[in-house]
Amino acid sequence: MAVTTPENKTSLLLKARDAVWNPTPASLRFLALLGVVTNAGIILTGAAVRLTKSGLGCPTWPKCTGDSLLPHASPEHSPVNMAIEFGNRTLTFLVLAVGFAVYIAARRLSPNRPDLTRLAVWQPIGVVFQALVGGLTVLTKLHPTMVSPHYLFSIALIFVALLLYVRAGEGDGPVERRVDPLVHRLTLALVGVVVAVLVVGTFVTGSGPHAGDAEATRLPFPIVDITRAHSLLAWVTVALTAALLVLHRRTGAPAGVRRAGNVLLGTILLQGLIGYVQYFLGVPELLVAAHVLGSALLWIATLNLLYAGRVRPVVEDSAAASPAVRTTA
Repeated sequence: MAVTTPENKTSLLLKARDAVWNPTPASLRFLALLGVVTNAGIILTGAAVRLTKSGLGCPTWPKCTGDSLLPHASPEHSPVNMAIEFGNRTLTFLVLAVGFAVYIAARRLSPNRPDLTRLAVWQPIGVVFQALVGGLTVLTKLHPTMVSPHYLFSIALIFVALLLYVRAGEGDGPVERRVDPLVHRLTLALVGVVVAVLVVGTFVTGSGPHAGDAEATRLPFPIVDITRAHSLLAWVTVALTAALLVLHRRTGAPAGVRRAGNVLLGTILLQGLIGYVQYFLGVPELLVAAHVLGSALLWIATLNLLYAGRVRPVVEDSAAASPAVRTTA
């Protein structure tokens, strides 16, 4: 077993500093991937807040209570609920720190690539807006019309972070499709359907039993009907993915595209299995948490398939760029 020494800690800190202050395309990709992971992670911790009925553990915002930023003993709120909600708020600072690190690295990358900087700046800006939406969620007593955008904002940040990860490994040439035009169009349709699945999934959440607090308002949709709509969209996702897998083989799509399609199909089937099991078991908390995490993984796998179908070569003006740009494409 490796032993952590002061020298090893110093070396790791220096590497972390260099990844931000003296970035390479590879280190920028790593930071962008860290943005994907942290935004997916805070989706899971947000679900934990809701599933443990801790949504109003800190009953106000930005303070935890009316007179303190930190949680403290209160006869009205369980210390466990307060700790869970405050812990989720604290994790926002980690996501924000990663966002700023990504932006600084993109700004300092040499040679400069303005397109990466424009993508990277949305990370810290998006996290700040996400925190504001989270505050409104608390101030509106977990109204589902605020809880839904709170989740979807994280989905949008995952999209931006993953696109930055992809772009940092590409050149600045025009997009070259690696797949048949029909495959590309169906993939875009699939992305749209998955977005619909995620949006309608928030309606299911807003109509279901896990509100985050016993007093929280629920949406007026009958839970059976909105769940059926969500399930129907999920089956359309399965059908489109299956059709794409067939077309990948018939049109000779590259191996990387076929692998991305297989990963997506596996993710969909696992997510569907969890969804049906949780429904018939009365939506137990652990399975709901797994389903929420699965929604983020489904989104990542869908975007991975979309980006696998293209390349952007290094153009002549970028000939002096780091070789890592070419080797990671």
